[in-house]
Amino acid sequence: MMTESILLVAGGLVLLALGGELLVRGAVGMAARLGISPLLAGLTIVGFGTSTPELATSVQAALAGSPGIAIGNVLGSNIANILFILGLSAVIVPISVNPASFSRDSLALGGSAVLATGAVLLGVIGLLPGAALVAALVGYIWWAYKSESAAHDAEAVRHEHEAEERPVPPDTGPVVLGGMILAGLAAAIFGAGWLVDGAIVLASAAGVSQSVIGLTVVAVGTSLPELIACIVAVLRKHADVALGNVVGSCIYNLCGILGLTAMVHPIAVPAEIAAFDIWAMLGVTLLLILQLRSGWRLSRIEGAVLVALYAAYTAFLALR
Repeated sequence: MMTESILLVAGGLVLLALGGELLVRGAVGMAARLGISPLLAGLTIVGFGTSTPELATSVQAALAGSPGIAIGNVLGSNIANILFILGLSAVIVPISVNPASFSRDSLALGGSAVLATGAVLLGVIGLLPGAALVAALVGYIWWAYKSESAAHDAEAVRHEHEAEERPVPPDTGPVVLGGMILAGLAAAIFGAGWLVDGAIVLASAAGVSQSVIGLTVVAVGTSLPELIACIVAVLRKHADVALGNVVGSCIYNLCGILGLTAMVHPIAVPAEIAAFDIWAMLGVTLLLILQLRSGWRLSRIEGAVLVALYAAYTAFLALR
């Protein structure tokens, strides 16, 4: 049973990664054919596309009656993004922050964390709280697009590069692009099903709660695309891209993924998540904002502290 569950989890993660990449490339190519600007494509298509693994997994878990995996995936992904992925990126290359753009994005990041905390404390996240979270994400995208298109600053260039870095051959027709989109969606849906089924069995076999599996194995697994993208970015001396990937992913997770999942199926919040993990997510989010705004830089030492905090958090989960 343990071996079967591990194979399901591994196979699900592979399908999710392939599906997300196919979906993003097909959608970006289709956007170019339709004349959608790279800036708008980067803010919307790439943002939603790279969050497809989290969305598919959380929706499947909610429909399967596993709220611990559904919400644990979202919160755990954000905690891993900030402490492990961004911390590791800063250890490799210190990250400098653009004060003008991060002043806006830090408000959006902090606001999304507060809104998600409020939704979790309701006990059950239903249609209306979910719709409010999605509306907040739409508002952020509009705000970011208007401000960046007007100034065309470094953040605008970064979002354009996010779209341009997932090219398809220029002569690719709409039928092929549509096939890529459909194949990506199918792979994400099937992959999420395997991941959720495997995670449920794995939790039972390991004698831990589904929330713990959602906060660790599932969350880290669905965050692998962000990890790879960030490491590649810092190795190419584009540390600002790593920061942007993490901040954008966190906002999409809390508002888009949690909100859309709740709109599809109400999420009953497990008591252990409401008692501790939501506060851990809120705490690390505020810690990151304070760190970055204090000196507009994330040093190697600060990155190492974030990674150490993540190790302590996962150790705590393993023991509870």
